[in-house]
Amino acid sequence: MMASRGYDMTPTMYSPDGRIYQVEYAIETVKRGTLAIGIKSKEGIIMAVEEKPRALQTSNITQKIFQVDQHIGVAAAGYIPDARVQVDNARFFSQGNKMTYDEPVEVETVAKHLADQCHQFTQYSGVRPYGVALIIAGVDQKGQSIYVTDPSGTFVPYAAVAIGASADEVTDFLEKTYSDDLSLEDAAALAVAAISIKAEKKDGVKNIKMAKITTEKKVLEKITEGEIEKYQQIASQKFKV
Repeated sequence: MMASRGYDMTPTMYSPDGRIYQVEYAIETVKRGTLAIGIKSKEGIIMAVEEKPRALQTSNITQKIFQVDQHIGVAAAGYIPDARVQVDNARFFSQGNKMTYDEPVEVETVAKHLADQCHQFTQYSGVRPYGVALIIAGVDQKGQSIYVTDPSGTFVPYAAVAIGASADEVTDFLEKTYSDDLSLEDAAALAVAAISIKAEKKDGVKNIKMAKITTEKKVLEKITEGEIEKYQQIASQKFKV
């Protein structure tokens, strides 16, 4: 930490070894967040998050999955208030695109826009980088897409990805089990399995929230707890968790 002294007070200053410490601190915030997962299937997209509600908290409202447009959703890991600000930004951008071009905005266009916003917060004094990473997923005229943005302003496409705590281990699991021909049901079961292998508390599906976007409807839909329980049974049979 002593090596960073004097270079970690602002995101506009590089350290002698070429690092921007404020951005690295923001990325550490993401790693402390609970898991968020995005999985592409041949029938659509699955987004799943691990949430840990307090004892008296109303748990039927998802705090980490957001709808940007009918066909685009976002799952977040890290500092969730920052995620809400970025999602509001994405909604305005999506609506503006619709009014200007009279067609639904592409998933990649939204991901690039949010990544550009993140990058701007690494270039000015008096601001801090966003402390959140986003999985931006949807179905547009190009098909199913999943992108991840992080506090540095990077955006990268994936077929399956995990962000948040233990993301590296969960990504290793996804690399071993994912295939391009997954059905939407199998993708949902894989998401449940991926969250379950690193869940701090084995409370079944109580701490899992999930949404889907099918290639047929192209609309973000919430997946009920009863459906998630069904996917957990499939996961226990297919993925041994």
